[in-house]
Amino acid sequence: MKDVKVLGPGCKRCEATEAMVKDAAAKLGIDVKVEKVTDYAAIARFGVASTPGIVVDGKVVHAGGLPKEDALERWLQA
Repeated sequence: MKDVKVLGPGCKRCEATEAMVKDAAAKLGIDVKVEKVTDYAAIARFGVASTPGIVVDGKVVHAGGLPKEDALERWLQA
């Protein structure tokens, strides 16, 4: 199971990113645990200044703006 964190204050882009992660995981048949991290201090500890950010299995893979679908699938499959 992949551990995915979506970093962001809860804005529309952050919510869209969370939905994209869940949709991509379902499409690929990958079990994911998605956690939303909204605390600014916690987000800063990941070194992310621009949200939404995505952390997969402890590694920051994306920050700022909506991710591209193909990149998201690649991160989940890694």
